[in-house]
Amino acid sequence: MTSGTLRPSPPTPRPAPTAKNPPRRRRRSWRRALRRDWQLYSLAVLPLLFFLVFRYLPMIGNVIAFRRFKPGGSIFGEYWVGLRYFRMFLTDPTFWEVFTNTLVLGTLTLLFCFPLPVVLALLLNEVRAQRLKRFVQSVSYLPHFLSIVIVAAMVMQLVSVDGTVNQLVRGLGGEAVPFLQQPQWFRTIYVSSEVWQTVGWGTILYLAALTTIDENLYEAARIDGANRWRQTWHVTLPGIRPTMVTLLILNIGTFMAVGFEKILLLYNPLTYPTADVISTYLYRMGFESSNFSYAAAIGLFEAVIGLVLVLGANTISRRTVGASLW
Repeated sequence: MTSGTLRPSPPTPRPAPTAKNPPRRRRRSWRRALRRDWQLYSLAVLPLLFFLVFRYLPMIGNVIAFRRFKPGGSIFGEYWVGLRYFRMFLTDPTFWEVFTNTLVLGTLTLLFCFPLPVVLALLLNEVRAQRLKRFVQSVSYLPHFLSIVIVAAMVMQLVSVDGTVNQLVRGLGGEAVPFLQQPQWFRTIYVSSEVWQTVGWGTILYLAALTTIDENLYEAARIDGANRWRQTWHVTLPGIRPTMVTLLILNIGTFMAVGFEKILLLYNPLTYPTADVISTYLYRMGFESSNFSYAAAIGLFEAVIGLVLVLGANTISRRTVGASLW
């Protein structure tokens, strides 16, 4: 071959993708997905509207925590007062009493209502008699579907002076105890009713998580000589850990709320020292005393604490356990 032989020219290099290309691809992929699955996306319209109207738009009303609000005046308050109402409740001894009650009741509720569904789910998972298993499941989660009003009425009937509990006390030779009039008994009554009402419903979630665990893991554990306790500790609990972490973070998020409806139905002025929590105190300040700006400041304070707890629990869980909500 002579030196004049033509050689194919090298291919022209393509331009490197710029930073603008990925967003365009994302936009195209979103548009394509929206055209393809618009029926599925349309199902999310009503839930999004619900949260927008009943969850996010009412947040605008928090502005009255910083403004003087008078009934009949502007819905955004009459004039700016800054942090006046926050200083009021931070120096109010009653507020710190209800804040302490909220922490105590929230801690007791989390301490009992979070692990008991896990224990019940593990016990039901070991039951081989399907009829007994279904019966226990039905009986345990049935209280979840009862109205808070019905549950509170049942509790009041059970622990009244002539109720079932006091009849048992008299049968054992004791004297009737007015449980709902004594502050030291309120926390026990409230937490017990919460356990009775919520433990079965939480068990359903854990039983569903247990079905996703690979049976080969149990077989391998048995080959290695692990007994039932070791299998539960090393196979079952790690298998449901993501579900446990998710529910724990959600429970921490509602830590400060502490069942407002049930407490409002069960408590009375005699049990305020242990039963009055932030949500009920806020209700009395807002609707009974018509001090809406003060109540809004307390509610905003409670919401900020709940947000900090959720963010903190999610961060700690992600760094220590490796599972989180986001």
